[in-house]
Amino acid sequence: MSRKNKLRIVYAFITVLLLAVEVMIALFVHDRFIRPYFGDMLVVVVIYTFVRIFIPEKHRLLPLFVFIFSAGVEVLQYFEIVQRLGLGGNIFLRTLLGSTFDPKDIACYAVGCVVLGIYEILSYIKSNTK
Repeated sequence: MSRKNKLRIVYAFITVLLLAVEVMIALFVHDRFIRPYFGDMLVVVVIYTFVRIFIPEKHRLLPLFVFIFSAGVEVLQYFEIVQRLGLGGNIFLRTLLGSTFDPKDIACYAVGCVVLGIYEILSYIKSNTK
C-alpha cells in the first residue's frame, strides 16, 4: 500500500472519529463553552481532515482555504440561505448549513485554522529535517 493511501485511511479514520465527537457534542453537551466555541473550532478540523482524504499530501494553504469556506458558510447564514432556498423544514440541511449568523463562530473557525496552520508548519519542518 502506498504512503498516500495509508494517509487517506488515517485521515478517513480521524474524520469519522471527529465527526462522532461533533455529533456527541451537539446531542449531549448543552453548556456555554464546549458546544458553542470548541464545537465550532472542531468543525474546521473535521473539514480539514475530510479534504485530506482526497488530498493527502501536505498543502500549506489548506487551513486558509478551510477558513474561507467556513466563513463563507457563516456569511450565507447571515443572508438566511436555508430559508431562501426553502430548506427550513429539512432538519439535516438546516443543521449542516446552520441557520443563525454569529461573528463569534468566524473567530472560532479562525482559531481552529490557526491550529491547523501550526500543524502544517510543524509537519513541514519535521519532514524537511530528516
